Amino acid sequence: MSSENPTGAANVPQDGTETAAAQAAGETPTAAQVEEWRAAALKLAEANERHLRLYADFENFKKRAQRERDETRRAAVESVLGRLLPVVDTFEMAMMAAQMPGTSVETLRAGVQMIQGQLRGVLGEFGVEEIDAMGKPFDPLFHEAVSQQETLDVPEGQVVQQMRRGYRCRERLLRAASVVVARPPASVASPTVAEQGDAPKA
Repeated sequence: MSSENPTGAANVPQDGTETAAAQAAGETPTAAQVEEWRAAALKLAEANERHLRLYADFENFKKRAQRERDETRRAAVESVLGRLLPVVDTFEMAMMAAQMPGTSVETLRAGVQMIQGQLRGVLGEFGVEEIDAMGKPFDPLFHEAVSQQETLDVPEGQVVQQMRRGYRCRERLLRAASVVVARPPASVASPTVAEQGDAPKA
C-alpha cells in the first residue's frame, strides 16, 4: 500500500533528479517536459553549429593570412632579384670585356667599380647602410674585435683597422664590422691591482 502525502498535494517533480527518477520508474513524461527537452536539444544543436562555423571561419582566416604572408614574401624577393639583374648584366659585360685582347687593367677596374656602385645603389634602395668603423671608438653593438694592436698613436679602444665592413638595414644590424682595436704597449700599460699591491710602500 502506497504512503499518502501528508499535505494532500500531488507529487510533482521539482528538479532533473526527480524527473529522471520518474522516467526510471516508468512514468510517462508530460508534454511540458518533452517540450523542455526538445528546446534544450535545439539549443545544444545551435551552439554546436555556431562552434563549427567559428572553427571553420578561424581555419579559413589562418589559411588566408598564410597566403598573404607568402605573397608578400614572394613579392619582396622578386623585387630584390629584379633590382639585382642589371648588376648581373654589368658583371657579364665586364667578364666579356676581360676576355677581349687589349683590355687594360684600368678598363677592368672601371668595370668593377661600376658593378660595385650598382650593387651599393640596390642595397641603399632597400635601406642597407655600411657601418664605417675606421677611426671610431670600439662599439660592441656594431663592431666585432678580431684582434688588438699595440700602439701609442691613437687612444686605447679606438679602431685602427677594419678587416670586414659591417652592414645594417635601417635600425637592424645585419653584420657587425670586424675590426682591430688599439691597446697600449705592455711596457706602458697601467699596472694591475695585484702589481699595485706588490709595490713597496713608502
